[in-house]
Amino acid sequence: ESHEAPSDFVQRVLVGALKMREVIVGEDFHFGYKRGGNVALLRQMSSANDFEVSPLTLIARADGVNEAVSSTAIRRALSGGDVRRAAEMLGRHHEVRGTVVQGDKRGRTIGFPTANVAVDASLCLPADGVYAARVIIGDGSSHHAAINIGRRPTFYEHAEHSMLEAHLLDFSGDLYGQALRVSFVEFLRGERKFAGIDELRAQLQSDIAQARAALR
Repeated sequence: ESHEAPSDFVQRVLVGALKMREVIVGEDFHFGYKRGGNVALLRQMSSANDFEVSPLTLIARADGVNEAVSSTAIRRALSGGDVRRAAEMLGRHHEVRGTVVQGDKRGRTIGFPTANVAVDASLCLPADGVYAARVIIGDGSSHHAAINIGRRPTFYEHAEHSMLEAHLLDFSGDLYGQALRVSFVEFLRGERKFAGIDELRAQLQSDIAQARAALR
């Protein structure tokens, strides 16, 4: 970890190396050791070093309400399953990456094969539930998909961790070991426990129909 003072960083890198003439940052921007640098420091140093400071407030608008864009606001939207709102703030669909690992093949036995995706723990998964998504597979091709994130309560009473399962629409290839990118487009429903396989199968058919509609 660098212990360089924020003012020294500005002088050495921004002014000295980059010959900066203007810096555009978010109004709550912090930098340097222990986040000690901020917009006020940049303004304080700007006159003597001949550069301008332009702080911006990024605003995303949804349902007639303006909200400042921040990592906290994005995480809050994702934790509530609101991937559409997260996309408005990000300027793109929220995406996670992972590798397809061996699963228990339950989806295949009921007619809905899924790829079990091991996602890096540092990445932010949306709330448990079912989503319409686009999946980029190893060869670079993009596929529409229905995604389930959750503990699969119909099969497991006490699963400790949520997992991500991807059912790629109109796809029959082998994905084991491939790296995937999952881009979340629309929240479809929350996770729930079903009385039996027939009820689950009927709901999955409905989920897939909704995913197709959302991804048109």
